[in-house]
Amino acid sequence: MTSCSVPTLTPIEAVEAQSVLPADWQADFQNLAAVDLQPAVLELIRRTSSRLPQDVIEALAAGRATETKDSRGANALDTMLENVVLADSHGAPLCQDTGTVIFWVRHPFGLSQRRAKAQIRQAVAEATKRSWLRPNCVSALAAKNPGNNLDPFGESHPVIHFEEWEHPTVEIQIMLKGGGCENVGAQYRLPDVALGAGRDLKGVRKCIIDAVVKAQGQGCSPGILGVAIGGDRVVGYERSKELLLRKLTDTNPNAELAAFESALLADLNTLGIGPMGYGGATTVLGLFVEELWRHPASFYVSISYMCWSSRRMTLTLDAQGGIAFQ
Repeated sequence: MTSCSVPTLTPIEAVEAQSVLPADWQADFQNLAAVDLQPAVLELIRRTSSRLPQDVIEALAAGRATETKDSRGANALDTMLENVVLADSHGAPLCQDTGTVIFWVRHPFGLSQRRAKAQIRQAVAEATKRSWLRPNCVSALAAKNPGNNLDPFGESHPVIHFEEWEHPTVEIQIMLKGGGCENVGAQYRLPDVALGAGRDLKGVRKCIIDAVVKAQGQGCSPGILGVAIGGDRVVGYERSKELLLRKLTDTNPNAELAAFESALLADLNTLGIGPMGYGGATTVLGLFVEELWRHPASFYVSISYMCWSSRRMTLTLDAQGGIAFQ
């Protein structure tokens, strides 16, 4: 691969040619209570596991351009980009850790969440059987692995968030979040005396820098950060993770937070941690910050860290039978 170049993925026509969906497949929205999402979700998993979003690829290539030639950081980024091309061309998982499988399902009134959950679980089990997902679901204490990525009680894996909305379409977003990057997420309670962090953006900044410094390369840097300011402990973490679904090219609609993100992103890339912790100028690819409402007595800063292999995709199904993967 030529240094600093943006790799070319296989044409979308080649991806579609390998689809597990029949050419004439469409969801039957005439009876939402009985609609079968399993085939489309299976195809969603296949594509997400092997094909990195274009905005992430371009950010990796841009980071490579900032690294010193033949440095460990530059070589690490070159290897990442080569991996992206190989995974895409072979339809193979981008990483041996296919992560925790997380879904966000937004649907119109009438869709059965119970049936949809069962269909999504069927798709996850089938994707695991086909080796698009590694069996990553084990019991907490005994580490018993059912081998199909399904929590037998249907509560903890795969993770599925449902939301009813006013649109006639069904939107399913997926994130494959590796264990290494999940391990370096962090939550802070402000004020934090040890950090000298108060209940303001300066304090939030100190928390984010502290989390990145502690993560080093263990989260498979360069990372992407989702940061929720406020909420309770659960809502803060949930929202910080959902922020990782945004494209790196997105602009925060809050002007103050947009400026905060831009300035802090530049500062984080002066830490010298670099790709995989080998040193260099590319420590973080992106930063998303959002303010939530909170209890007056509590001030949490919840940080979710995503590795460079940011596997996410959105499936949209419409009432006319249209299907799109983005």
